[in-house]
Amino acid sequence: MKAAPYKTGFIFILLAAAAAVFLIPFVWMLSTALKTPAEAVGRDIHIIPKQWMWSNFTDALNAAPFMGYVANTLIVAVFAVVLTVFINCLAGYAFAKYDFKGRELCFAMVLSTLMIPTQIVMVPNFYILKELGWLNTYVGLIVPRAAEAFGLFLARQYMTNIPNELLEAARIDGSGEFSIFTKIVLPNVKPLIAVLVIFTFMWRWNDLIWPLIAISEKSMYTVQLGLAMAKGEHFIDWTTLMCLTLLSIIPILIVFLLFQRYFVQGMTTSGMKE
Repeated sequence: MKAAPYKTGFIFILLAAAAAVFLIPFVWMLSTALKTPAEAVGRDIHIIPKQWMWSNFTDALNAAPFMGYVANTLIVAVFAVVLTVFINCLAGYAFAKYDFKGRELCFAMVLSTLMIPTQIVMVPNFYILKELGWLNTYVGLIVPRAAEAFGLFLARQYMTNIPNELLEAARIDGSGEFSIFTKIVLPNVKPLIAVLVIFTFMWRWNDLIWPLIAISEKSMYTVQLGLAMAKGEHFIDWTTLMCLTLLSIIPILIVFLLFQRYFVQGMTTSGMKE
């Protein structure tokens, strides 16, 4: 049954208004980035700059080793995406399709870690990194958070929809368990992989707390840590900060555009169905 035209129009207007509200911070960032420093901190509030300072982006890149931060973050994000997606899918497959003793208890214990505040584990995690010699290393940034409970939950819920008959047929044909996972399961969960890729990349790219724990050398700064340290103690150059912040959003947009084809499907089918 099709919705009435006026209902469709109302929904469209409502969604457009919501989108406009969400775009306000980005518009304000762009406006601030294109203003002069004096205008950015002035008392007069206006969106359109009196003088368009496109050179602010070049000056911002010259003022901070931003490209070095981007390189560090790309290394961390890309390797973290590969490792995290693989671990979450493998663990989700085990929880969804293998009936072993204590499965539900183990799954509940994994999910319970979502309730633990990050602040509680900051000090223990720092000492573990120190003992392993992983401080100021890419390994220290990537490995400790490679298994995410939320991603495992999504993987498990999605893989419960895979027919058991498909897996049994592969076993009868002589396929090994890992071969079934890589050649049958993974090709059938592309929407799930897209969701995990987008979320994992976004979390790692925007992460501040973990790099703040694991990194002290400036040459290893990630984007968010570099932006946080770019703030002066007594003065903040808002034009430079907004320019760098806008540039830091571009990689996330690119990743989302690449995987958006499967994103909605993955979110709608990774539900609570058992």
